[in-house]
Amino acid sequence: MPGGTGPTDAAQRPIETCPSIPSGGMPRLGDLFAPRDRAYFELFEEAGRNATLAAELLERLLENFPDSRELAAEILECEHEGDRITHDIIDRLNHTFVTPIDREDILALASALDDIVDYTEEVADYLGLYRIEAPMDQAISLAHVLSMSCKEIGKAIPLLRGFKPELSEHTVEINRLENEGDRITREAVASLFDARIDPMVVIRWKDIFERLEAAIDSTEHVADILYGIVIKNS
Repeated sequence: MPGGTGPTDAAQRPIETCPSIPSGGMPRLGDLFAPRDRAYFELFEEAGRNATLAAELLERLLENFPDSRELAAEILECEHEGDRITHDIIDRLNHTFVTPIDREDILALASALDDIVDYTEEVADYLGLYRIEAPMDQAISLAHVLSMSCKEIGKAIPLLRGFKPELSEHTVEINRLENEGDRITREAVASLFDARIDPMVVIRWKDIFERLEAAIDSTEHVADILYGIVIKNS
């Protein structure tokens, strides 16, 4: 019949198959509804690289201060990039129904990664605002701890893909580094009051040490979130 579907047309039409059914049998119900949006993992890895770069720049800034003042502008660019990545994650979350991990974990991880860069940028900014002439040795040590912690984060985040248990090796090291950072901070603050230093200088350096400690604490927060995600999804 004109306009109809004859036997020949039906025979030529390819038979549709369900791509999610494996050759070994019927798919699991969870596989049918498994989220396929992996862009979040890519954004988290990007945020990890950005935090690592900011921390490395801060370490170089303090090691070569004041000749390296121009690095503060590069750290500020990292802070802007971190805000952009966080915005992209939240925007994607607002337009995605099914996510590869819990929504609250996505928000928590994005926020914690952004905090690292924010506190790092504040340290660089305070060096200029407070007209610091030369860094204290403890500040350089804390910047090194922060840089090492960020590198561990950079190694851990890719292991979220597949929720690999090896991720815990990096979170344990981050926790160890955070404890080292606490020790250095206590000694640094104590040294400010041991010596006869101008009270204004004490206040300035105490602010800087607190920001460095907050940045390192944020790396531990990231590690705790990463570990929790793996435990919940393994």
